[in-house]
Amino acid sequence: MIEKQKIIQEFEKHGGILKTSELNELGLSSRQIKKLLQEGEISKIKYGYYELADEVNSEEAMIARLFPKAVVFLESALLHYNYTDRIPTAWQIAVDRDSEKSQYNIDYPLVEPFYQESKYLSIGVTTFEVNGVEVRIFDRDRTMCDIMRYEKKLEKEVFTNAVMRYNKDPQRNIRRLFEYAEMFNITKKVHSQIGKWI
Repeated sequence: MIEKQKIIQEFEKHGGILKTSELNELGLSSRQIKKLLQEGEISKIKYGYYELADEVNSEEAMIARLFPKAVVFLESALLHYNYTDRIPTAWQIAVDRDSEKSQYNIDYPLVEPFYQESKYLSIGVTTFEVNGVEVRIFDRDRTMCDIMRYEKKLEKEVFTNAVMRYNKDPQRNIRRLFEYAEMFNITKKVHSQIGKWI
């Protein structure tokens, strides 16, 4: 059996999560993986994904490893940019509407997928790093367009706060905001909400 320290290092290198194929590449057979599970060394997150037992992994890194094409979205993005103090009950992620729906039914971390056309999933994507894992998120200007588009899903206070905080953010990019607004056909709405602050 491969030495435990090497397994731990490999988990750490991948944000605390390894796929079956990655464990196989390390030299572990399915029987050895099963043994590690039975001995309580590792635990299963969902089919084909494992973490070290007793390790607390960052939820962002977990989501990025479990759903590499998903993008942190809406209230979860607002929280990241400090545009809200409210922690959503589940991680809101934008995913391809043609992706397999059942994969998002996991106990932890809780995710709330928003199914979108793939052409919209690449607009305004940026990344940040957590535990060596790159997490995809929409940039602050795209996030403002998203809250305009999904205003009815948000509490009024969350919406208003986000708009106010965005307007005070020195990193906002109004030109880019309006470029995105045009792509999503919400220029009028963005103008009425943000225009008065410019």
